[in-house]
Amino acid sequence: MFFKRKGKIREQQHRLLLGQLEMLKGKLDEQKQLINRSIDPSDEVLNRAKITEGLYSLLLREARANHASKSKQ
Repeated sequence: MFFKRKGKIREQQHRLLLGQLEMLKGKLDEQKQLINRSIDPSDEVLNRAKITEGLYSLLLREARANHASKSKQ
Protein backbone atom coordinates (compact mmCIF):
# COMPACT_ATOMS: atom_id res chain seq x y z
CA MET A 1 0.00 0.00 0.00
CA PHE A 2 2.82 2.40 0.83
CA PHE A 3 4.54 1.74 -2.48
CA LYS A 4 1.48 2.75 -4.51
CA ARG A 5 1.30 6.00 -2.57
CA LYS A 6 5.01 6.59 -3.10
CA GLY A 7 4.55 6.11 -6.84
CA LYS A 8 1.67 8.58 -6.95
CA ILE A 9 3.69 11.16 -5.05
CA ARG A 10 6.62 10.66 -7.42
CA GLU A 11 4.33 11.13 -10.43
CA GLN A 12 2.92 14.32 -8.93
CA GLN A 13 6.42 15.64 -8.35
CA HIS A 14 7.41 14.79 -11.94
CA ARG A 15 4.34 16.60 -13.29
CA LEU A 16 5.10 19.63 -11.12
CA LEU A 17 8.74 19.65 -12.23
CA LEU A 18 7.80 19.36 -15.90
CA GLY A 19 5.22 22.13 -15.53
CA GLN A 20 7.81 24.42 -14.01
CA LEU A 21 10.24 23.51 -16.79
CA GLU A 22 7.71 24.44 -19.47
CA MET A 23 6.89 27.72 -17.73
CA LEU A 24 10.56 28.67 -17.40
CA LYS A 25 11.27 27.69 -21.01
CA GLY A 26 8.51 29.99 -22.21
CA LYS A 27 9.76 32.81 -20.00
CA LEU A 28 13.33 32.30 -21.20
CA ASP A 29 12.25 32.33 -24.85
CA GLU A 30 10.34 35.57 -24.30
CA GLN A 31 13.33 37.20 -22.62
CA LYS A 32 15.70 36.09 -25.39
CA GLN A 33 13.35 37.49 -28.02
CA LEU A 34 13.17 40.77 -26.11
CA ILE A 35 16.97 40.94 -25.97
CA ASN A 36 17.29 40.14 -29.69
CA ARG A 37 14.72 42.79 -30.65
CA SER A 38 16.17 45.56 -28.52
CA ILE A 39 19.01 47.72 -29.72
CA ASP A 40 20.64 48.21 -26.33
CA PRO A 41 19.17 45.88 -23.69
CA SER A 42 19.54 47.07 -20.12
CA ASP A 43 21.64 45.24 -17.58
CA GLU A 44 18.51 44.34 -15.63
CA VAL A 45 17.00 42.53 -18.62
CA LEU A 46 20.25 40.67 -19.27
CA ASN A 47 20.56 39.67 -15.62
CA ARG A 48 16.97 38.40 -15.50
CA ALA A 49 17.62 36.29 -18.59
CA LYS A 50 20.74 34.81 -17.00
CA ILE A 51 18.88 34.00 -13.79
CA THR A 52 16.02 32.40 -15.70
CA GLU A 53 18.47 30.40 -17.81
CA GLY A 54 20.24 29.21 -14.66
CA LEU A 55 16.96 28.12 -13.05
CA TYR A 56 15.92 26.36 -16.24
CA SER A 57 19.20 24.45 -16.48
CA LEU A 58 18.99 23.49 -12.79
CA LEU A 59 15.46 22.12 -13.18
CA LEU A 60 16.44 20.37 -16.41
CA ARG A 61 19.30 18.59 -14.65
CA GLU A 62 16.94 17.65 -11.82
CA ALA A 63 14.42 16.22 -14.28
CA ARG A 64 17.13 14.21 -16.00
CA ALA A 65 18.43 12.89 -12.68
CA ASN A 66 14.91 11.83 -11.64
CA HIS A 67 14.16 10.39 -15.10
CA ALA A 68 11.05 12.57 -15.36
CA SER A 69 9.50 12.61 -18.81
CA LYS A 70 6.18 13.41 -20.40
CA SER A 71 5.83 9.95 -21.89
CA LYS A 72 5.50 8.31 -18.46
CA GLN A 73 2.34 10.21 -17.61
